[in-house]
Amino acid sequence: MNLADPSEIFYEYLRRIGHVVDLAAEPGAPISALHLGAGALTLARYVQATRPGSEQYAVELERELLDFVLQQLPLPEGTILHTHIGDARDALAELSAQVLFDVVILDIFSGPEAPAHIACREFYEEAAARLGPEGVLIVNVGDEPALTLVRSQVAAMRQAMPDVAAFAETGMFAGRYPGNIILVGTRRPWSPEWTAELLARGPHPATLLTGMDLDRITGRP
Repeated sequence: MNLADPSEIFYEYLRRIGHVVDLAAEPGAPISALHLGAGALTLARYVQATRPGSEQYAVELERELLDFVLQQLPLPEGTILHTHIGDARDALAELSAQVLFDVVILDIFSGPEAPAHIACREFYEEAAARLGPEGVLIVNVGDEPALTLVRSQVAAMRQAMPDVAAFAETGMFAGRYPGNIILVGTRRPWSPEWTAELLARGPHPATLLTGMDLDRITGRP
């Protein structure tokens, strides 16, 4: 994370998520964003840097982590960030039904094991219900070469959203090593223009799979 320039992201998977956020609305336009899993608030800083005036919510299970980040790495002036300590699914239920988001980002899966109450169709349905008409659900899935968690999460998301894409370093889809795959759920059919944009932005080498191409990797539910 570059505190002097939060629009510059070092971690590959976070850069990919940032590129998806870039496409979620007109360049520079403020958005509403929900971060489920706050981490170091890298993406919250990115959204503020690239879309000033955005209203953001961050949910983090570990109070100590969030307190440490906010104390040691203060947010840029003007950042509008509401924080909540607790479980991601509980936080969704506690939000006002009137609050809808342009982007919901889930970044809590860190290996082949995942919380069962979140890694399921019902959770994704609840998350999708919090999206506006053009809203995007972005899920970071850390997985082993067998892609067991990726397969299950694609299946669950496909039951909750009209379309799903998977975006990652090319070798991840070949099952060569553990790593991160970004899943993107949309409220409408996936746009080929988004595929071209995301592949052009990288990081490289990159592959993005949708439809039947994604079926060949994950199987169709």
